[in-house]
Amino acid sequence: MAARRAASSLISRRPIGRPPSSSTSDSALFRAGTARGLLPGAHHRFSAAPAAAAAATEEPIQPPVDVKYTKLLINGNFVDAASGKTFPTVDPRTGEVIARVAEGDAEDIDRAVVAARRAFDEGPWPRMTAYERCRVLLRFADLIEQHAEEIAALETWDGGKTLDQTSETEVPMVARYMRYYAGWADKIHGLVVPADGRHHVQVLHEPIGVAGQIIPWNFPLLMFAWKVGPALACGNAVVLKTAEQTPLSALFVSSLLHEAGLPEGVLNVVSGFGPTAGAALSSHMGVDKLAFTGSTGTGKIVLELAARSNLKPVTLELGGKSPFIVMDDADVDQAVELAHRALFFNQGQCCCAGSRTFVHERIYDEFVEKAKARALQRVVGDPFRRGVEQGPQIDAEQFKKILRYVKSGVDSGATLVAGGDRVGSRGFYIQPTVFADVEDETKIAQDEIFGPVQSILKFSTVEEVVRRANATPYGLAAGVFTRSLDAANTMARALRVGTVWVNCYDVFDAAIPFGGYKMSGVGREKGFYSLRNYLQTKAVVTPIKDAAWL
Repeated sequence: MAARRAASSLISRRPIGRPPSSSTSDSALFRAGTARGLLPGAHHRFSAAPAAAAAATEEPIQPPVDVKYTKLLINGNFVDAASGKTFPTVDPRTGEVIARVAEGDAEDIDRAVVAARRAFDEGPWPRMTAYERCRVLLRFADLIEQHAEEIAALETWDGGKTLDQTSETEVPMVARYMRYYAGWADKIHGLVVPADGRHHVQVLHEPIGVAGQIIPWNFPLLMFAWKVGPALACGNAVVLKTAEQTPLSALFVSSLLHEAGLPEGVLNVVSGFGPTAGAALSSHMGVDKLAFTGSTGTGKIVLELAARSNLKPVTLELGGKSPFIVMDDADVDQAVELAHRALFFNQGQCCCAGSRTFVHERIYDEFVEKAKARALQRVVGDPFRRGVEQGPQIDAEQFKKILRYVKSGVDSGATLVAGGDRVGSRGFYIQPTVFADVEDETKIAQDEIFGPVQSILKFSTVEEVVRRANATPYGLAAGVFTRSLDAANTMARALRVGTVWVNCYDVFDAAIPFGGYKMSGVGREKGFYSLRNYLQTKAVVTPIKDAAWL
């Protein structure tokens, strides 16, 4: 797939305010289905028309890809787990098994760390010129584009995200990220600093060593790029643990990285479960650095295990409950569309989803009615079908968790405006769900749901909404929609979050740092800032005699 298709935003590039196409050519590929009604006993502020459902009850399309890699990648070879165990990775469209994948545990993590340590201490990777490392990463980016259709199909099959999303946005972004970090490889340098005396002082930036990395299931390809890219550009070796729900794409692209010329042992990939493989990697004494993306609860465990072992430094990108603030001067149609995408993108399974939609009281009722209409219009169905906007949730556990939160919202007295139930009887599809009249103290306004559930809250003043937006243990991101430069500037500085998007959302350019305040994480990923995670700083001081200058 051509590089020109890469986008700097994960949001669909359809113009704001325009609904999905309902052209004749698309109608053959998806059809409106009758979804189950709203929850019994729910308070309905509007008529309970069903969400648009496309082909959720039809036979799923056969993915145009074969599963080639299901074993662990250790020391340049795909091998079985030491125990011989495997686990199933499941198609979220049906709940059926796609393939059985080698189940790594502590013994396999140890094998991978030993291989990575040998590659770093004795192998050619950190001893190559930086330009040679750059060329390997550039070749890798080229191979990603050559295999783009296969990678996109694999990511859609294993994770349930739409093929439009994986093929038009995510895969091109992976190639873009790898080229970005390839460009940094030969621009990492130290300093010469003056000292108060006759000494020559060098400050060196050295690779940190063996980096352990744990990636999540919601964006396995992109998180692979965010973590592996800067680690390799700095000259490190890596042990990567994939999420047990979505192991396939990381294994596939890792094979391409070796095809690009990566020496054996530099990248090792272990598929497995958190309490076994993840815990073993977090606590391993041979790991010099740890990076984790996932829930805040698991992040605390990872941080504790790292501290109790060898006090390895840890980068954490964790959960969020991000506010999306709509001022009274906003174009309501545009605000509704952007807020819709900010929440429902990737089935709502996004750490920075705009899951608390704060709307000014003057336009609140109009906004709610239009947000309801947009949610009911959202096309849910097989992610391999054209025109589908929302695929299934990742697995049965997440599916059930989201529906529990929907019930909690109803029980709390919030108004269920749209959705609230599953779509069809097969797979893990959920109706796009909208709540109005949501109070700050309710669970749907406090907890990270990680699903297609929009909570719309009312506010009166900038001071009030800033206070309420900040009243959360999270601080990952926020959105502000306004025509007022003064309001935008005030909120951008007052909101305690790592990223503020003004009149846009989910813009993830390779150079933009990403991370959170408070319990949303530690450190930053992407951009120049991510390189700091994988470098050590060393001062070298040498006496100078008879110096011509100091």
